Amino acid sequence: MKRARAHVIVHGKVQGVYFRASTLEKAREEGVTGWVRNRPDGTVEAVFEGEEERVKRMVAWCYQGPPWAEVKRVEVTWEDWRGEFTDFTIRR
Repeated sequence: MKRARAHVIVHGKVQGVYFRASTLEKAREEGVTGWVRNRPDGTVEAVFEGEEERVKRMVAWCYQGPPWAEVKRVEVTWEDWRGEFTDFTIRR
């Protein structure tokens, strides 16, 4: 099983539309660890770690997000897996 880590920044109407809560739910569903948070510039940032295919599904999901989101762009940086998380959380 190949492990992966992705750092994403999601642009568009992504705050105030349950993006973080929906990301948390989806990540736990996928068995992915990491975190998600709102940024002051109106974007949402997340780090996903886990089995490569599951992380890829999380990244793909970010291009759509929850029904109320209007995703304009997603920046993805693939990084080396670090195994630093035990769960997926919302950071404030």
